[in-house]
Amino acid sequence: MGKTLLIVIMTVLLLELTRGTNRGKNRHNRTEGISPRTFRGQTIPSPASPPSKLHGNLPCSSPSEVVEPGLRLLSNSTVMYLRGALSTRAIPAVYIVAIVVGIPANVAILVSIGAKVRRVSSAILYCSLATSDLLLLLSLLLKMHYHFAGNDWTFGEAACRLVTACFYGNLYCSAHTLACISVKRYLAVVHPFLYKSLPKRSCTAWASLAVWVMFSIAMVPELLVRQSYRIPQLGITTCHDVLPVDQGSSNFLVYYNLGLTLLGFLLPLMVTTACYTSIVWELNRSHRDWSLYIKASTLVFFIFVLGFAPSNFIHFLHYVQLYSSGAENFYAYFNVAVCLCCLHSCLDPFLFMLMSRTAGSKFYFMIRKGKTLSIST
Repeated sequence: MGKTLLIVIMTVLLLELTRGTNRGKNRHNRTEGISPRTFRGQTIPSPASPPSKLHGNLPCSSPSEVVEPGLRLLSNSTVMYLRGALSTRAIPAVYIVAIVVGIPANVAILVSIGAKVRRVSSAILYCSLATSDLLLLLSLLLKMHYHFAGNDWTFGEAACRLVTACFYGNLYCSAHTLACISVKRYLAVVHPFLYKSLPKRSCTAWASLAVWVMFSIAMVPELLVRQSYRIPQLGITTCHDVLPVDQGSSNFLVYYNLGLTLLGFLLPLMVTTACYTSIVWELNRSHRDWSLYIKASTLVFFIFVLGFAPSNFIHFLHYVQLYSSGAENFYAYFNVAVCLCCLHSCLDPFLFMLMSRTAGSKFYFMIRKGKTLSIST
């Protein structure tokens, strides 16, 4: 928690310094409205198409040739990010680590516990988490190529929309599935009698289905709005990194993204914090020695906070900065913070094995003198 607090303090200080530097400079050239969680660009009017030169009765130019929409960058910081080593080397290097470690680990989890779905309720949630993490990591393959190519997207608009929706949708899905797992552990530890009476397989199956359906619907706007734009200044085509500020289709994404931040990151963070705090409190009061499980739970919670909290906080500061000074350089820090979420996806299988080996498959609680209650988790 100390590292997270240090990140928060440094980020706030950086925001204040940036506001003081850019307040006077940007006040006169701000574009009306603010953009989504990306850099901002201004639409370049498409040149009028010249009349077709006919050869006989057939035009020489193909009607399938469509002029790609272009944007003019509004900030030098955007140029520095798109051409800098942070986005073209450091971020894809983190993606490589996540892919190499996470894909085999999540496949192994699916293979090892997939056969237990009908017998063990927890297996449903862990399979859902592994599937979500695996889809997220697979989307990084194209994003990694995009960054190594100098932030030049070559796979077309449809692939850009699909990868963007898959990436962010599975980030939110993983966070909510982890929150569901923490609720399940909370009920097993703090309310064992209630937990014992619940139809656990039905509850976990419906919870997993609800998470998938909710974020599948939530990603529809990402699939409907154009995500790739040509940047003539740099000779590249970006995917989701630069969106126009002078189009209504992008302006509504401001409220959409803020809502997703509250629902997708803040809500599971609050639920997970409350659940693990109650679990540790209850186990400390137990007559049995749960010190090893308490340490493992604390580690899992700390990694969850470190993985998801920075991106959530910086995303919020990004909009605060846009409202206050019109600057947009916090989007670069947001992209770095999202890398921690990707690393969390490759760590989830190892955290699952740690919790399983620490607690075994059952909790035991004292009921009366000499009697215990066994709760399978």
